This record gives sequence, structure tokens and C-alpha cells, in this order.
Amino acid sequence: MSHATKAANFIQNESKTDWHNASIWKARTKRDVAAHNVPEWEELRNLASQIKDNVLGNLDNYLLQFEEAATKNGAIVHWAATPAEHNAIVLGILQQHQLKKVVKSKSMLTEECHLNPYLEANGVEVIDTDLGERIIQLRNEPPSHIVAPAIHLKREEIGELFHKELGTKKGATDPQYLTEAARQHLRTAFMESHAGLTGVNFAVAETGGVVVVTNEGNSDMGVHLNPVQIHCMGIEKIIPRAQDLGVFVRLLARSAIGQPISIFTSHHHRPKPGGEMHIVIVDNGRSEHLGREDFRNGLKCIRCGACMNTCPVYRRSGGHSYGYTVPGPIGSILTPGKDLKQHSDLPFASTLCGSCSDVCPVKIDIHEQLYKWRQIIAEEGHLNKSKTWSMRLAGKVLSHPKAYGFFGKMARMALRYMPRIAIYNGLNEWGKERELPEAPQQSFKEWYQQNQAKHE
Repeated sequence: MSHATKAANFIQNESKTDWHNASIWKARTKRDVAAHNVPEWEELRNLASQIKDNVLGNLDNYLLQFEEAATKNGAIVHWAATPAEHNAIVLGILQQHQLKKVVKSKSMLTEECHLNPYLEANGVEVIDTDLGERIIQLRNEPPSHIVAPAIHLKREEIGELFHKELGTKKGATDPQYLTEAARQHLRTAFMESHAGLTGVNFAVAETGGVVVVTNEGNSDMGVHLNPVQIHCMGIEKIIPRAQDLGVFVRLLARSAIGQPISIFTSHHHRPKPGGEMHIVIVDNGRSEHLGREDFRNGLKCIRCGACMNTCPVYRRSGGHSYGYTVPGPIGSILTPGKDLKQHSDLPFASTLCGSCSDVCPVKIDIHEQLYKWRQIIAEEGHLNKSKTWSMRLAGKVLSHPKAYGFFGKMARMALRYMPRIAIYNGLNEWGKERELPEAPQQSFKEWYQQNQAKHE
């Protein structure tokens, strides 16, 4: 099902669409306030972008430096080229210690690799401990946003879910009551777990440490309560030095939801006494994407979600309409590289307004990459037939002045004299939500020739 079809289903509920749009725009507004309170904001963005340029140009060296430092610290480093390898490594670690219950903090990489269903199919219980992630896990659906995975749900829906799954009072919608119920539920999971698994926000090549940023502290709970800790990261999460963290930490929370800083910024360098620390480094197409000169900047992404919060299409179509782990503008430039034919509609799920590029803390040229993907999709023949034929016809008309003048005159006459139903019908997708402008009496060319004659 295409993005357009899924989006059309989403916006059928007009009140929920308006609420979704307003909720996400609130995060964008808070981001603007937070950014404006930092006089050197643009300087930070430039510096972050330059650091990431350096990383992408020397990624192999930084990864090896990180592995060496992490190994010296006592961590065990694993390499995975594919999601299957990543999942097998995690399962192997758990089976080695005969562990059957894992608490997991939010990780888009493990979502990308479909780790949860893989572990569950092999007899391991996985509990997502981020509140939003736990909500969507109980609903058996993917996240709709990379920072606020349950942003598409109203509290009434969450209340009904918790009544069914956690035994809360029927009809309860008070956020404090529901949060407390989730806290008690997750506390039991933490105490009964056998391993803690986290994502990675930043991995420091210089120190071999990984940094995990959360607002709930669930990541720390999972790591500190269990003898085995596992950190899963994409190869692009590397930054060169510990001092570079100051740049990215100042940008990340402000860009995401307008906070000056996240509540927890946790540094993990070595296993606890008697425990094990595993770091799983995953490629999954990132090396191939790095080789695409026009698109490599997409790997700078620090997963703040700012581009989603500002995108008028994402806000009104919902994250699930994109059909892949990372939705929104950033997902629409990363996903076509996975399967161009399957995801050829995503670069068109944009107005190309450029707002995504304007708010990106690492200055990814998102809207330009969307336009470049459109060109590639057209060149490789993945446009749908109706668009292909209409563009060919338009090309022929626009390349012949007489044909252009004739069809322009016919269109103006049609708008003035034809019955409305002949224009606004099921064949006119554009006209379903819009009114065509009032047709002028003459074209610009006719007006120009007429006025030129008057002045001769």
C-alpha cells in the first residue's frame, strides 16, 4: 500500500489528524524557542555538521579505533553486516548465558532489524521499557515517530489499552495514574530480567565508550540491574572525541522537543564487576549509502526527529503511512536506498518546502536529496504509469508553442464555461481538496503581444 493511500486512511479521522498535527507542531515550536535562546546555535550546527563530515570521510579508521579502545576497556565488540547477523549475535549472547528475559530501552536499530519478534520466536521474552515503546509493543505495532513512538495515540486509547493489558480502571485517562500503572508494571519487568539491551546515541572513538540519552532512566535501570549489558549501534553513530559530545548533546534535546538537555545522558565504558558488556556494530546498507555521493549526508542524522516535527506532510499523514522504521523526511531519503522500487513513493511524500533542512541540527540537505531521489526514480522507470504518461504529454505540449497556446486557451474556456462536475470529479485528484484559480481572459503571451502593439 502506498504512502498516499495510507495517508488518505489516516486523515479520514479529521479531528485526530488535527490533534496529531497540533501535538507535533508544539514540539517544533518549543525547538525554535530553545534554539533562539542559544546565541551560537548556528555555529553549533555548523560544527556538528563538520564533525560528521570528518567521521564519514574517515569512518573505517574511527570504527577500528573505537573497537580497540572498547576492547581495552573490557567490552566485547561484535560486527554485523545484516539484520540477520545482528539478531543472531544478540541471541547467541543470551543463549550463552541461558538468559530468557530481556529489558530493552528504545533503539531504532533493533526496530530496523526486527529484533523483538526474532528473539520471541526463539523463546526469549523482550520487554520494551521506554513508556512510548511499551505502549506500542502492547498494541503490536511499530513506532510512528523516532522520539515519541506513541505520539499518534490519544490518552483515551492508552487508557483502554492499559485497562486491557495492565488491569487499570476502565475509562481512566489521567496521565499521572496511567504513568504510575506503567511504572509499577515495568518495575516488575526490571526485577525479573536477565539482561539489559540499549540503543546507542553516540559512540566515542577516542574512549571506546557509548553514550545513551533518555528522559526516563529506563536504559540505566536495565543496564545496572543485570550482569549482561548489550548495546546495539549503527556504524554511523561514531564521533571522534569525548569533547565532541558537548556539541551534539546541546543540539539533540533542543532539536527533538525543546529541552535544554535530556534528563539522563549515560556513559558506558566497561562491564560492571563480574558482568559482561557487549557492543554490536551494525552496517545493514550503511556502507552502500556512504558510497552514494549525493546521499551520504543522510548518515549524519542523530535521530532527533526535528524534520518530522516540522514536516507538513508527516504531521498530517502519521508515521505509519511511510511503511518503514524511520518515517518522515529523513526516512524518505534513507529508505529508497534499501529498495528503490518498493519505496519509490516516499520521496514524493514532501512539499519540498525545505523546512526539514532548516531545522536539522547537523545540516543535512534533506529536501535537496528528496528531489534527487525523484530524479533517480524517474530515470530508472519506477514512476507509476499515470504520472509517466501525463509528464510525457505535458513535455510535448510545453515544448511546442502552438500546442501550448491551443491547450491553454481550451483550459481557460473549460474553466469558465464547463459544468463544475466535468472538472471536479473522481478523475481530478488535485481538485478534491482545492479550488482551481479563476481563469484569466487571455494568456500572458496574448496580453504581452496586445500591449506591445499599442506601444509600437
